[in-house]
Amino acid sequence: MSANIEEPELENGEKSELENGEKSELGNIDKSVMENLEKSELENVEKSELENVEKSELENGDESEKAVTEPDPKLNDVKETEIGSDELDKSSEVEKTVRPELKKDEGSRTFTMRELLNELKEEDQEITDGDYRKSTNVLDGRDTSSPHSQESTQQQHIGQNNVAIDLIDSVTGMDEEGRSRQRILTFAAKRYANAIERNPEDYDALYNWALVLQESADNVGPDSSSPSKDALLEEACKKYDEATQLCPTLHDAYYNWAIAISDRAKMRGRTKEAEELWKQATKNYEKAVQLNWNSPQALNNWGLALQELSAIVPVREKQTIVRTAISKFRAAIRLQFDFHRAIYNLGTVLYGLAEDTLRTGEQVNTKEVSPNELYSQSAIYIAAAHSLKPNYSVYRSALRLVRSMLPLPFLKVGYLTAPPVGNPIAAHSDWKRTQFVLNHEGLLQINKVEQKQLAQSPSGRLVGAVNVDKSAIRVEVPDIVSVSACADLTLPPGAGLCIDTVHGPVYLVADTWESLDGWLDGIRLVYTIFARGKSDVLAGIITG
Repeated sequence: MSANIEEPELENGEKSELENGEKSELGNIDKSVMENLEKSELENVEKSELENVEKSELENGDESEKAVTEPDPKLNDVKETEIGSDELDKSSEVEKTVRPELKKDEGSRTFTMRELLNELKEEDQEITDGDYRKSTNVLDGRDTSSPHSQESTQQQHIGQNNVAIDLIDSVTGMDEEGRSRQRILTFAAKRYANAIERNPEDYDALYNWALVLQESADNVGPDSSSPSKDALLEEACKKYDEATQLCPTLHDAYYNWAIAISDRAKMRGRTKEAEELWKQATKNYEKAVQLNWNSPQALNNWGLALQELSAIVPVREKQTIVRTAISKFRAAIRLQFDFHRAIYNLGTVLYGLAEDTLRTGEQVNTKEVSPNELYSQSAIYIAAAHSLKPNYSVYRSALRLVRSMLPLPFLKVGYLTAPPVGNPIAAHSDWKRTQFVLNHEGLLQINKVEQKQLAQSPSGRLVGAVNVDKSAIRVEVPDIVSVSACADLTLPPGAGLCIDTVHGPVYLVADTWESLDGWLDGIRLVYTIFARGKSDVLAGIITG
């Protein structure tokens, strides 16, 4: 495959910032929640907490609600390196000497401003009643109201609280919306500071305060020095550290802590200090996944952090880290088949791996995947992400770059060992290694004539439609019930694949387990796109 390419460039030097999980969404202020903070409730709070916060400010600080559960990459994901259509037109005129780099996508965080404000309201009533209780989930069942060791640590916590409060008090916000939001965050910080002074072992208050500090960092301009974004994030990390020491099973704290560390790492470029921070972030994501394995967002962000780390470490360590990142993105997809962010990110990391393999110029072993195959795999995931979210400009731009790497008019072409049609329990000697193609309609075994056409075509494409052979295996997408790996001893040697359909199971065998991963993902993605009603988008990509 030629390294010269007349395609839109998606950042060919400095990698994009790692958008490593959407911030806690504390900024997505819900007006209805704020209006429920009635004046009578706020008046019950100590005057010292409210002397700088008027009720009118709190009620008007949320005029532009952005309640987003999965933010549009057009708004949040694409910061410095998103290329719009005008830039694409310009860059297409420039001859590239290496393939351009693809932009990564982000995950999402689970804690929202709505939850925080609801908690504030509940805590306010509890304090007024003279009985402070935590309103968030108690994960380990401990009684944090015990005064044991409280006296010995109270002065230390007061000193730490003062540092954090001073930092938050000095944040003003970059615009009116930011200032309104920051007034609420300042109010929240004082509430949590008071809660910790009452009970230094209240890990929920420490966790929520860390979220407030982390969100306040987003209200600080990049050039601000008083306070600096890094100082706020560093203080947030200290709160997360304290919270997890008190409650080691607080998985959300490890998750958001990793995001804060990643944000600090981004500020340091490709330095040794950044490398250490990325390593810390990956360890915290690992801990978050260990405590909550059913989190595709944490797995996706873990993969992104590994991808960033791979760009800093010595070359001898890079490939191992990249392949680990691939496994995290793949695990995220298998938890949530339509998780388009992880699907897209897997495409970008495979693209980068193809670039590295091609750039080194080393002879690829027969057991290793060739650069051309890696490019093709990358294109499959990017095409799938675009099919699920066709309006996302970053996916659309990436697809322009990689579409030609697909085996058009198919999504995937490769070899599988198959039994004779209608005889899945045939003797191993009767199973034949033949070529299969996958498109928006299903999986089809192609005959020898068509295989010869594919082999002879310079582009690796079949001209015209594939003839339907009644003696060939064909799996229609609407008929699929499930797709899974299969370790059945009755199958020939290799990586077993079972496609369960409404007509019964279809058994096939891939050459390697790595090859099987590609078939599993491809078939699942095609089915997911069909289930989401987006098959026409995928059809347009591979046939248009």
